[in-house]
Amino acid sequence: MTSERPVVGASSLLGEDFDWAEAIGGWRGMAESVAPGGVFVTAFLVWGGFRAPVIAAVATVLVMVLVRLIQRTPVTQALGGIFGVGLGAIWAWRAGDATEFFVPSFFYTGGYAVALLVSMLARWPAVGIVVGLLRGWGGRWRRHPSAARRFQAATGFYLATQLVKLAVQLPLYFASATAALGVAKLALGLPWFAVALFVIWRMVRNVELPEEPEDLPPPKE
Repeated sequence: MTSERPVVGASSLLGEDFDWAEAIGGWRGMAESVAPGGVFVTAFLVWGGFRAPVIAAVATVLVMVLVRLIQRTPVTQALGGIFGVGLGAIWAWRAGDATEFFVPSFFYTGGYAVALLVSMLARWPAVGIVVGLLRGWGGRWRRHPSAARRFQAATGFYLATQLVKLAVQLPLYFASATAALGVAKLALGLPWFAVALFVIWRMVRNVELPEEPEDLPPPKE
C-alpha cells in the first residue's frame, strides 16, 4: 500500500478556507494513493493467494510512474508509492502471505506516532514546527504560551489519529482478515489524513503572534 506522506497538503493549514483538493495532493494524487491498494484488494478477492495481488499492486504503481514520466509531470508522489508498495511486496513475497503486505505500514505508523510523542515531550510539537516554517515564524511561537498550547493540542490530536489507525488495523491483521484490512488501510490512508488535517486547521487557523521589534517594517524616510 502506498505510504502516507504527511507533508502532502500541509500548506492547507495557512488558508482562510480549507482546500480539500490541496489537502489530498490534488485529485490525481488521491487516485494514485488509492489505486495500488484498491487493485491489491480486488486481486486478492478474485484470485486469492499472495502472488496475484502483489504483482497487480506493483504493476499498478509502475504504470502510474510511467504515465507521469511520459507526461513529464512530477513523479515524487508516485515514487513514494513505489517505495511503500515495493516494501510491502517484498515482505509479503518472503512470507508467502498476502496479509504481510501491510506489515511495513504498521512500523511506519508506529514510528510516526513515536516521533509525534517525542516532539510533544520536548515541547517542540510537530504541528508548531510545520506552521512556524510555513508562516515564517521559525520557533518564535514557543515564546507565546497560548500558541504553544494550541500547537501541543493539535499535535496530540494528530498522534491520536495514528493510534486509531493501529487500533483498527492490527486486530484485522492478527485475524488474517486480509480483504477487510485492505479496505481499512484505504479508508485510513490519505482520506483519513485529509480529515485529520481539516481538524488541525480548525485548531490552529486563528493562532497569531504579536509583532516583535524585528518584525516591524522600517520607518519611512
